Amino acid sequence: MDFAEQLKAQLNIVEVIGQYVPLKRQGSGARYVGLCPFHSENTPSFNVNGTLGFYKCFGCDAKGDVFKFIQERENLTFPETLKLLAERYGIPMPERQQRPDDAESQKRAALYEMQEIAASTFQDNLRSAGGVDARQYVESRNVSKESMDEFRLGLADASGQQLAKKLQKFGPSLMDESGLVGKRDDGSSYDYFRARLMFPIHNEAGKVIGFGGRALRPDEKAKYLNSPTKGLYNKSAVLYNLHRAKIEARKNSRMILVEGYMDVIGVYAAGIKEVVAASGTAFHADQVRMIKRQVAQSGNAGQVILNFDSDRAGADSTEKRIGSFLAEGMRVRVLEIPGGLDPDEYIQQNGADAYRTLLAGAASYFHWLADRTRNKFDMGTVEGRVDAFKFLWPTIQQVSDRLERSAIADEVAGYLNLDRETVRQQFKKTPRAEPSQPRTISSAVPPNEKLLLTCLLASADARTAIRHYLSSNDSLKLLELRAIFSAIVNFDEQARNFSLEDVVNQLEPHFQRVLTEIGFADLGVNEEAAAEQALNCLRALESKAVAAQYEVLRRKVQEMEKAGDITGAMQAAGELNALQRGGSGASRKPAGA
Repeated sequence: MDFAEQLKAQLNIVEVIGQYVPLKRQGSGARYVGLCPFHSENTPSFNVNGTLGFYKCFGCDAKGDVFKFIQERENLTFPETLKLLAERYGIPMPERQQRPDDAESQKRAALYEMQEIAASTFQDNLRSAGGVDARQYVESRNVSKESMDEFRLGLADASGQQLAKKLQKFGPSLMDESGLVGKRDDGSSYDYFRARLMFPIHNEAGKVIGFGGRALRPDEKAKYLNSPTKGLYNKSAVLYNLHRAKIEARKNSRMILVEGYMDVIGVYAAGIKEVVAASGTAFHADQVRMIKRQVAQSGNAGQVILNFDSDRAGADSTEKRIGSFLAEGMRVRVLEIPGGLDPDEYIQQNGADAYRTLLAGAASYFHWLADRTRNKFDMGTVEGRVDAFKFLWPTIQQVSDRLERSAIADEVAGYLNLDRETVRQQFKKTPRAEPSQPRTISSAVPPNEKLLLTCLLASADARTAIRHYLSSNDSLKLLELRAIFSAIVNFDEQARNFSLEDVVNQLEPHFQRVLTEIGFADLGVNEEAAAEQALNCLRALESKAVAAQYEVLRRKVQEMEKAGDITGAMQAAGELNALQRGGSGASRKPAGA
């Protein structure tokens, strides 16, 4: 068994995908559903089967195993996927697996090299005589030399040609995909970043994938400029400092989300290391789930503390983020720093311990929102209280836990002096998306074949029993879905673990659809009884086939007798008697024979 098979055997696909997609168990089996991450939908059609190690969306037809999911979501090659999952789950990876030589991996390796060249070049620029003004700005923000080095702060050259020349050896296509070099209409190249303080942005594995650049010249239109979304960098799928923050975040089951790069550096340098920031003002659901992956423990979705600026824009951002985290079932607290200071400014003036005290006393999201309503609405009037309820409602309705929603209903009613039953009814009226049922070209499949296939998917013992059974007869030809059964029966489970992904990939599209539909149907098959059920199904199918053939021969005898063909009738009668003897014998075969 190679490393990929070993790794897959140690991963729980429901747990892995559940860190990206909120999943809800269906029935008593291993099927889970959620909103598809590969297309926009309001009703869940995305299914994950923990027993089969397979996911399937019945809306957009996305499907695959745990590796395929991570490749698609993280935009990784297969070797990079193995490395990411091995590191994330602490599974040692053989050295030889870390040397991919396929074309896509070579291209990505070149892109990583280009980002590293840029990071080193920017660092050298900041340390040089030409970086004195930028260094003075950094020092004015009380960033130590140690922090400058650890976060690899740098300076983009003002000429706009430094990287364009250095990266020429990689060729125009890779230069463009790197996001480091732009091209003018006349075909000439220029550096994307010019005269900016540079903050390298890393992926979860700690590799540089892009940059944020702060303007140093007063005439720049944009204060901050991020790498364009291309190549390795997608700002909606990355968090600044995550590769450093994740260790303490896992240890403490919490993450602090701040607004800017300098805030991260200031908080981290104070010894509070579970701190991250988004690249820009927008915040994506993938970033919420990235945080949840780090802080969630068994039975505990973890905590996030939102520490944005206390001005109106910061408060609006906080409000938006609250709903995103609540939708993932996380505990949310809000920290507002007195005096309107940024986190790094507060720490510089008051020290790390004072900031820790603020963190410990951070308000729950509900009380923070409730305090906002106090300033927005006239709580002394019915109209004001109703408006306050309307203000709170869009965020609070994101709460996924039913008991918590009920508790909030009581708290909202008490805070706003509204009738509790009226508020509870409003909560009950909120539509909750129900999973859609997979639909179904498999409905035309004979019931016995459907049950037989379900047994084979559910149990290795069932597959072994059927292989043994089929070795002594030719029952496979009786099955309408023989292409599917043949692929399953011929799967070499001695060489590798059974994989629905591998079986599906051998089939024509029609049979792929049938197999995945049946695989995610809830037919109530018990794994322990699956082998005996499978044998009974196959015997029932054989008996049905024998009965059909018997009826054909019986009518043939009658027709020949009527036609006066006595010789033909006697010959057909002999076949009929032989079939009757053989059929009854087949039906009495012992289990597993």
